[in-house]
Amino acid sequence: MAAGRGQGGSERLAGAAGPPAPPEGRLAGCPGPGEASPPGNRMLQTLYDYFWWERLWLPVNLTWADLEDRDGRVYAKASDLYITLPLALLFLIVRYFFELYVATPLAALLNIKEKTRLRAPPNPTLEHFYLTSGKQPKQAEVELLSRQSGLSGRQVERWFRRRRNQDRPSLLKKFREASWRFTFYLIAFIAGMAVIVDKPWFYDMKKVWEGYPIQSTIPSQYWYYMIELSFYWSLLFSIASDVKRKDFKEQIIHHVATIILISFSWFANYIRAGTLIMALHDSSDYLLESAKMFNYAGWKNTCNNIFIVFAIVFIITRLVILPFWILHCTVVYPLELYPAFFGYYFFNSMMGVLQLLHVFWAYFILRMAHKFITGKLVEDERSDPEETESSEGEEAIAGGGAKSRPLANGHPVVSNNHRKND
Repeated sequence: MAAGRGQGGSERLAGAAGPPAPPEGRLAGCPGPGEASPPGNRMLQTLYDYFWWERLWLPVNLTWADLEDRDGRVYAKASDLYITLPLALLFLIVRYFFELYVATPLAALLNIKEKTRLRAPPNPTLEHFYLTSGKQPKQAEVELLSRQSGLSGRQVERWFRRRRNQDRPSLLKKFREASWRFTFYLIAFIAGMAVIVDKPWFYDMKKVWEGYPIQSTIPSQYWYYMIELSFYWSLLFSIASDVKRKDFKEQIIHHVATIILISFSWFANYIRAGTLIMALHDSSDYLLESAKMFNYAGWKNTCNNIFIVFAIVFIITRLVILPFWILHCTVVYPLELYPAFFGYYFFNSMMGVLQLLHVFWAYFILRMAHKFITGKLVEDERSDPEETESSEGEEAIAGGGAKSRPLANGHPVVSNNHRKND
């Protein structure tokens, strides 16, 4: 197997106590036979042995030797995933040029432009409070800052409004990000369906575990895994610079859980289940990103219609198919073949984390879908609305900022003639 999988484990009888020997008997850089072994290296070696202990990754009576390439059959290896980190960096480079030479001209074609914002004038006192104490000062704090800065209370409120708007991503930045994700998710969904649609386990879930874990991989499965994992690594690397919404922490949890799930399913040869799960997730993501793109372009009716389709697909795939078909497949069927082991519990625990996130997002999606259907004001509830200079105080923003603005087709109009929904 991979560099991380101990061939020495094949020398052990299944069920014997203790971890297997690591590959070639030692880690790179560890002393050879007859050499003194520093305590630090011995500790690393022990941790390494336990990490790749077969009882953690494989069912009882199976060893890594059972998954060695032979007779033209290729099996998943831990070392296969090394390529995903450089591929993630390649994704970031491709994204940069895509946004520059594809998404930006497309935005210009749709008349989406950078909005000129009034910048908050330099003020060390207010800037220090903004960075250290909060972006929304209370009335008592406004009065204190007014005395400290020599500005009136209304000038302090205006300064904070402008400063908050400086930190908000522009409409063009949002459009470029949505365009990139739409392109990837659409291609990934089509490719994923091409990988699994002709497989028997796509139609009969019990065949996911037929012969497990002695299930060889094919090139299409390999590349599907590597590309998906690399893309989620790239999302994690760029999350600090991407558009931040109210579910920022949940997004981080989602990316980390997804990376762990994809990696673990490759290590433990849960590849058939993994391809089904990845394709199922991609089936709705591209719809959401396309709805965002039309929203930023001001195509209200198109955005509404696509969002309703997205909501339906999301609910069916994430709250029906995933828990009642996929999770049933990963929780129930394996126990018909072998006793539960650590990998079984770990994989399904991570699936449970994803399912909780799906319920969390479904709440917001259903709220927004209800507002679409009833014709009420719709904004992405994960985003903060931009504040306008027409607001004469913080109370205007908190009390009825959206209602006080002119409306077009039920949407507030901002100064660049684009509807601010996301």
